[in-house]
Amino acid sequence: MIKSIYETHLEVKNLEESIMFYEKLGIKLAHKIEKRRVAFFFIGEDKQMLGLWEVEKGKEFHHKGHFAFGVSLHELENSIEWLKERGIKPTENFFGLNPIEPVVHTWMPAASVYFRDPDGNSLEFITLLDGEPIETNEVLYLSEWKVKYS
Repeated sequence: MIKSIYETHLEVKNLEESIMFYEKLGIKLAHKIEKRRVAFFFIGEDKQMLGLWEVEKGKEFHHKGHFAFGVSLHELENSIEWLKERGIKPTENFFGLNPIEPVVHTWMPAASVYFRDPDGNSLEFITLLDGEPIETNEVLYLSEWKVKYS
């Protein structure tokens, strides 16, 4: 029955700043409701939706979120430079590896690059890799994965 996750929503501190950030990623603003301080973006041909909700000034910012954008392997391999060209700094992943190239989660297998939006939400570019999952907690750089498992 479930085929995908259609939408996700994030809290942001400054809606205009966040809109500009996500537009730098090439995502087009679909709709903005000024009175409610919310903006919606459509992503991809299936029009998956990202909603950004501005937290009222003086109200508590509840939590930072995380989600991943699906990209091709070629796009992922060039994504660190692509982000830097747009003034977006790639970040260390959850495993402490420096953002010098994509990392591989061997249990999927999938390769990822991490970065943050202006509110500290953790964002990720991800692509599934060919090959069988490897039951380990090992996280490798993509170049290491290619040598070891390709």
